[in-house]
Amino acid sequence: MSLLTVNNLTKTYDGKTAVNNVSFEFEHGKCIALIGPNGAGKTTILRTLAGLLKPSEGTIHISDTSLNDDVRKYIGYLPQYPVFHSWMTGMEFLVYSGQLALLSKKQAKDRAQVLLEKVGIADARNMRIGKYSGGMKQRLGIAQAIIHKPKLLMLDEPVSSLDPIGRREVLTLMEELKDEMSILFSTHILSDADEVSDALLLLHQGNIVESGSMTALRQKYQTSTIALEFESDLPSYQAKVNALPSISGSYLERNVLQVNATDIAIARQELLATAAKENWELVNFTLNRASLEDMFMKVVNS
Repeated sequence: MSLLTVNNLTKTYDGKTAVNNVSFEFEHGKCIALIGPNGAGKTTILRTLAGLLKPSEGTIHISDTSLNDDVRKYIGYLPQYPVFHSWMTGMEFLVYSGQLALLSKKQAKDRAQVLLEKVGIADARNMRIGKYSGGMKQRLGIAQAIIHKPKLLMLDEPVSSLDPIGRREVLTLMEELKDEMSILFSTHILSDADEVSDALLLLHQGNIVESGSMTALRQKYQTSTIALEFESDLPSYQAKVNALPSISGSYLERNVLQVNATDIAIARQELLATAAKENWELVNFTLNRASLEDMFMKVVNS
């Protein structure tokens, strides 16, 4: 059953269309990445889903809610540039956030204690936020977004402004949270989407140009090449490789034999069987699977 259903969502500003007739469904327990270049409409979609913007056209529905329900209680949202009261401590900020989410003071305090441990900043609970690192602030921001136990957590570019250590901390936290709630996050860093998401929505100029699970998209855009490395005598091995029925050709690139296959599955079987039979000095065998960057460039340039 779908957690979130978006139908024909359109948002215009002063006659300019930022999001154009977007429709998608979001199942329970999934982590979906909304990817695309800057200006593609990612933030507009998230702000509209969070209720911060009113759609020009289209509908948004969360399961088990009625037409007049306040959907904010089902959604946690962290903007790209969150604002904190630097004079507050982490604990004070979370209790304050919990009370804004209609928790009692005791409920907010109890929940804040749990979340400070979960996001890994319990030792800094009494430190003023102004002294937090970028990664600590982002983890605190995620904690405030989930203090009311939402069904859906939405994160806008959650790691784009962090250093490598902060980025790793937040991605690890997102992996852990996937077991508790659904996550929709935007990013233009394709490797991050590849690492933590189950499915993708590829956005270009306000339109969803491709969508699907990671597995389905990789199969659709898979490249039919194999990289082979040998200890020595590359020309001799190249001739043997090119003689196989499933190989359409090959070329050398930095001492690696790049092999073009007519059928990647058959080529893999033929190459490995021949290598074992003839005792090839094969030191590396790599199937070149399509990267997200490959997928995105093919889609937007088609």
